[in-house]
Amino acid sequence: MHKCIPGVEFCENMAYFVIARNLITFLTTVLHESKVDAARNVSAWVGACFFTPVVGAFLADTYWGRYWTIVVFLPIYITGILILAVSASLPMFSTFPEHGNVDRAVVYLGLYLAALGNGGIKPCTQSFGADQFDSTDLGELVKKKSFFSWSFFMINASSVLSGTVLVWLQDNVGWGVGCAIPTVLMIISFPVFIAGSRVYRFRKLGFSPLKSLFQVIVAAVRKCHLQLPENKSLPYETSSSSSATDRSRKIQHTNQFRFLDKAAIVLPPSDKMCMKHMNSSWSLCTVTQVEELKMLLRMLPTWASFMTFYTVSGQMTSTFIEQGMVMDNRVGSFAIPPASLTIIDALTVLVLVPIYETISVPLVQRQDKVFSQALHIGIGLALSMIMMVYAALLEMKRLEIVQSSGLADHDVAAPMSILWQTPAYFLHGVAQVFTCISISEFFYDQAPDTMKSLCAALVQLAIASGAYLNTLLLGVISVTTTSGGAPGWIPDNLNEGHLDYFFWMMAAISLINLAMFVNSSMTYRGNTASS
Repeated sequence: MHKCIPGVEFCENMAYFVIARNLITFLTTVLHESKVDAARNVSAWVGACFFTPVVGAFLADTYWGRYWTIVVFLPIYITGILILAVSASLPMFSTFPEHGNVDRAVVYLGLYLAALGNGGIKPCTQSFGADQFDSTDLGELVKKKSFFSWSFFMINASSVLSGTVLVWLQDNVGWGVGCAIPTVLMIISFPVFIAGSRVYRFRKLGFSPLKSLFQVIVAAVRKCHLQLPENKSLPYETSSSSSATDRSRKIQHTNQFRFLDKAAIVLPPSDKMCMKHMNSSWSLCTVTQVEELKMLLRMLPTWASFMTFYTVSGQMTSTFIEQGMVMDNRVGSFAIPPASLTIIDALTVLVLVPIYETISVPLVQRQDKVFSQALHIGIGLALSMIMMVYAALLEMKRLEIVQSSGLADHDVAAPMSILWQTPAYFLHGVAQVFTCISISEFFYDQAPDTMKSLCAALVQLAIASGAYLNTLLLGVISVTTTSGGAPGWIPDNLNEGHLDYFFWMMAAISLINLAMFVNSSMTYRGNTASS
């Protein structure tokens, strides 16, 4: 019953990667956008792909459930990528001037429909897959950890296929053919996923988790003038349920964010506000409701670290590819498409996930789970910083060769092999193995029971925020470094620019991010749910 879910995730990610891996090339060579504009548009689209999961998660946790959210949004995704395949194939959507801007409008319609469909699937597939395991069974808990590892493995398997076969087809046969293959696979995955519905495990829905969070905030503000009782047994908790209907698990009281505890203070009958709102959930919340909000607040520093990690990772589909486009991509008689080097990243993951799985499962059984997750995330953040240092040094060497060859004024590739980018992609792959698997586990394990999809969406939102931050940084760099007629750090002719300065800046941001994560993880308190 678990195999249908990774299958959908595999097809969805193949569709995403076949667009994202080569979108920068398509925008610059087919739609003729400038390098900075193309990099910004790629980051904006990637951001949309990882921002829309908030909508999907809200619908999944509140109204439809994870299964029906996938069923609704999968056809939207199929429609988006189908439009892309058609717009890149039919003559009526070509980029010739007589067709005006129709091609651009149709391309971006397909892109953002795909982003919307993606938003309903991404926060639900892993959470729905994890729902299939019984949290009270120790054997199934180990299988659940393996599920996250192998799910990440499947994502990168789709990335390898997209970055090799499909990118080659896009460059040598046509974009339409490259998009048509994942479209067909997604169409097939739809009925296959539905066919497994008889054996899936479904979690019961409570009421809106976002509504519950806002109730705590409103109730705490209403009672801001009150003093917290010294007796910790006074805050309100129901005897049979907490913030969600039919829920048996409660969360123990903690002393962090004490102001929010005021939302659970029971007022005496003589209090006028109590008489007016005594039955209002906007004035009196349970301890579990309060602790659910505290759990989310405790996860925010980790979320911010992950956002910065993906600001750095955004270079893999933008500036790294642009750097590869001005390097010698010939290996013998074969020309390597710059976007195809991203498969090194994915291949690294495919090789290392089984090793990681073999080592990490026994390690977690001997160590505290939260400590193990924090350690792995920290290693991944450190590796991403080293990757940016390497990229900066590589660009310095490339520019040195450009200057010595007299090519600074020519928009041509430097006589330096593109294979020198390989270590950067390898480092990013290793960083992802440590960071992405552990962050998915962390947000699922530490999330309140009623907010599993919402917290999975927070992971996607961190990726979106990283992409938008990358877009903002590129825009700021473009404006500030081109004043006075200067070519800037990232001009259309990179031989005239200083992309290395941008990479050094990203390395510095990564170092600050690592320091902040280490500081926050040392004081983190884990999930306090109890039966």
